[in-house]
Amino acid sequence: MYVSVLASGSTGNCVYVETPEKKMIVDAGLSGKKITSLLAEIDRTPDELDAIFVTHEHTDHIKGVGILSRKYGIDIYANELTWQAMAKNIGNIALDHRHLFEMGKTLTFGDIDVESFGVSHDAAAPQFYQFHRNNKAFAVLTDTGYCSDRIKGTIKNADAYVIESNHDVEMLRMGNYPWHLKQRILGDKGHLSNEDGALVMTELIGDKTKKLFLGHLSRENNIKELAHMTMNHTLQVHDIDTIKKVQLYDTDPDYATALFAI
Repeated sequence: MYVSVLASGSTGNCVYVETPEKKMIVDAGLSGKKITSLLAEIDRTPDELDAIFVTHEHTDHIKGVGILSRKYGIDIYANELTWQAMAKNIGNIALDHRHLFEMGKTLTFGDIDVESFGVSHDAAAPQFYQFHRNNKAFAVLTDTGYCSDRIKGTIKNADAYVIESNHDVEMLRMGNYPWHLKQRILGDKGHLSNEDGALVMTELIGDKTKKLFLGHLSRENNIKELAHMTMNHTLQVHDIDTIKKVQLYDTDPDYATALFAI
């Protein structure tokens, strides 16, 4: 299994997953043109994609879903409430490309199993995904105000994670966002802060875990170096040996990461 975080942030999100039999993305929150450009950075093209797994209906996760599906005949998977919520924003989708992926279910696509799990976010029915192949697991978890014990039990000890590290709490509180938006981000249906994401990882990392991608960083309320420092410090405090084996990677809404083997 190979993965690349094509984009991660409030301006757009898209994660690429590849196996010998399948090529797929989680979300398509940028324009079709931009996603095509990001795929080109890892020497891939959108006409190779077999599926788009949608997490929720916010624009930074669905902006390019409709155009990519129509132009390249890509299958779209989402739960029923998400389909209803995003329908008006993605345009007409051919019936044979519309598929239900209910929360808490696992579906098999060729040589890979994809597991969905619900999160706490201000959307109709937000869910994220964990990919399983050959006893390897890759979990994507952003856009959640907190990480429940149920989620932790579902994605514990994966080989690699994209984990939300959205904001520094003090930067957000002192920043220019209106109060209602600050409350939304800080709430149980908002986003994980640097500290919260790091604390979550202290409970998720296991002996298999090797790669950790910091995702959905805010451009206004975070700094990459601060997100890294918080994650490193928190992991060291909880287990001094853990950080020696887990590699941290940046993500960005404008540039794809390298294609990593999981």
